[in-house]
Amino acid sequence: MALIDILLAGFDRETATTRRLLELVPDAAFDWKPHDRSMTLGGLAAHLVNLPAWIGNVMNHAWFDLAESLDEAKSPAANTAELLSRFDENVRAARALLVNRIDDELNEPWTLKRGKQDLFTLPRIGILRYFVLNHLIHHRGQLSIYLRLHDVPIPAIYEPSTDEGPL
Repeated sequence: MALIDILLAGFDRETATTRRLLELVPDAAFDWKPHDRSMTLGGLAAHLVNLPAWIGNVMNHAWFDLAESLDEAKSPAANTAELLSRFDENVRAARALLVNRIDDELNEPWTLKRGKQDLFTLPRIGILRYFVLNHLIHHRGQLSIYLRLHDVPIPAIYEPSTDEGPL
């Protein structure tokens, strides 16, 4: 089995699960945050929406410098419907960049930099899993807590949630 087939199976599952949580973001709570050092709910949701777009940089360049922008400065979404539209487009575009990639491409090194400092270098497949998908999963977990704090029933992520009843 090709590496891309394994990655795409995880990508499809994780983005579908993330979309289910994004659908639940209350429009009226975009500016809410649980702590002064936390992102707003709308900011966290927007970050999740933009994470699939990072795949373009990973697949089209050999490195990224954190001193540059990841192009997340787009105007903020006005509502959940707009978040979902952007997420769907980012997922479609990212998936299109991944389909039919060969193992040699996925094993090429990719480096994360901060100015002149190289933070780490991994094969692209590792970056896609660690820097993109794991990052998405991490922030999706945060979103589930934000939603819980708004009494929004949480859907199954890896198994049924307490809102859905026992296994």
